[in-house]
This record gives sequence, C-alpha cells and structure tokens, in this order.
Amino acid sequence: MNIGNVTIHGRLALAPMAGVTDLAFRVICRELGAAYTVTEMVSAKALCYQDKKTVPLMELAPGEHPAAVQLFGSDPVCMQEAAAKAAELANPDIIDINMGCPVHKIAANGDGSGLMRNPELAAKVAEAVIRGAGRPVTVKFRKGWDAEHVNAVEFGRLMEDAGVSAITVHGRTRTQMYAGKADWEIIRQVKAAVQIPVFANGDVFSAQDAADILAYTGADGVMIGRGACGDPWLFQRAKALLEGREVPPMPSVAQRADTALRQFRMACQYKGEHIACLEARKSFAWYMKGVRGGTRWKARMTQLSTMAEVETIARELKEAYPEE
Repeated sequence: MNIGNVTIHGRLALAPMAGVTDLAFRVICRELGAAYTVTEMVSAKALCYQDKKTVPLMELAPGEHPAAVQLFGSDPVCMQEAAAKAAELANPDIIDINMGCPVHKIAANGDGSGLMRNPELAAKVAEAVIRGAGRPVTVKFRKGWDAEHVNAVEFGRLMEDAGVSAITVHGRTRTQMYAGKADWEIIRQVKAAVQIPVFANGDVFSAQDAADILAYTGADGVMIGRGACGDPWLFQRAKALLEGREVPPMPSVAQRADTALRQFRMACQYKGEHIACLEARKSFAWYMKGVRGGTRWKARMTQLSTMAEVETIARELKEAYPEE
C-alpha cells in the first residue's frame, strides 16, 4: 500500500491511543506484525507553545518506519506550524490529523471529532497541515457526530479533495464514544467513494475480525486499537491468517508476563520510573485479562509504584502459572 510516496508493507496498523501507544508499546507491536504505527495524539497548541512534555510523545524508536505522528487541533495557522515542528523534531514518514477523538474536553473545543461538525474548517485544517508537513498527510475520523449527523462519506471526499493521502474511518459516531457496535457498512461506503487508501477501524478484537473487516469493507488496511491492549500478539495472529498460515495460539502467562515486563522496562528508560509504573497499573492488568485468579493480581497491579514491584509480580505470575 502506498500513502503518497510512503510504502507500507502490510495491511495491519496500530491505531493511535492516548496513554497507550507510547514508544515502548509500539516497538512490541511492530515486532509482532504491525506494519505501520502512529503515536499518541499530540496537541498542536502545546507544540507551538514549546511545551516540554509534548516532544517526547513524538519520539520514534530506532527503525520505526513507516510511522506517523498524530496531531490534534482546529486552528489552521497553529496546525501548519505544529506540522512543520513535528516534521523537524520527529521526522515521521507521515503526519496524521485527529478528527475523531470523542473525549468531551477535546471535541467540545472543536478539536478531534468536533471538526466533523465543521467540515469547511476541517478542510482548511487539512490543507494547512499539508503545507507545513512536507510529507504525506492522513486523517482519522468517525462515522459522524451523532445518529442524525452521519457525514463520513462526504467528509472522506472532502479530505481527499483537500489533498490528504489516506484516511482512517472509525465506524461509530462521536456520541457513541466506544459503546455499541461499530458500523462497518459506513466504512465500505467511504471506501467506495474515494480513490485514496482507506484504513478500517472499529471492533477488531481477533484475527478473524481483522480478516472480516477487510473483506466486508474493501479497505486497504485495518487499524487495530483497543483489541491490541494487552494483546499485541493480535497482529501476529491476524498477519498469519491473512497470509494463509496457521494462526498461533495465545501465548502462555509466562510469555505474557515477560513481554509486559519488557515493555515497562523500555517505558522506564524513556519516561522515568514514576510515570512508567503509573501507566503499568492498567497495562499489566490488560496483559493478564482472563487469567485464573485475575482479580487478586489486578488489585496488586493497581498499586504499582516501583519497577521492583513490577518485577516481583512478573516473577510470581510465572511461578504461579508455569504451564498456562
């Protein structure tokens, strides 16, 4: 698949998720089959105002290409400047614009999915980012704002006319947030309406889901989000299925503990122990979802504050479930 002048060797991508898709997790997902990764969303205003906490969010791992930095904002001037800064500081292959975030404090301010209520402004934002980026620009958006305002097809055409090189469509409206079932039909309609590559997004929690959404929508790729939380092996399984190979089983508890520990050690190097451990509280629990006696382990994980505690839990998990 080509996004502008960037070639992606595969159909599986890791969706941007705030507080989840940091450098450490992206490295794990790349190793397990994700052909393309996107950073957590970065505030254009914070980048323009030189906020020190913003730049690390854009850092890519050595060899993490092709990859994108995702920006959010609704001021075309600021977005153009932020795109230029992101290109200079992080050197991503692609700049992605977030026009789908449903969180109230983002959308209510006119950013994220709020831009779907103002398509004319959204087009100006896309054009501005293209001017500043100096590389392909993509847009991720939703089905629409609510059930009465479903405009994904028109929005997709508008983004194509503005000059973006690819789009990602999440099959829910903003008011749905992440509830209910994702509408794959609207993704199929968007794909039929545009000539640029389309990533399908929403309700991909298994290898079969990945194959099914691609087959149903005709999309060029699938962007996997929540399904990969605690299960980066989803990329491995989906890739095997798409390539007609035997789908590997879910790894053992010991393997999951080792992978989680590796992720947290990596995060500690980049973020420091305090932040890494705070984020490990939810991530470790995700890795152990479905494990026998999980409630007891989760209670301990939610109290993590040092890497020594993380190491201890990982060791005890491996001892408690040697064959599972």
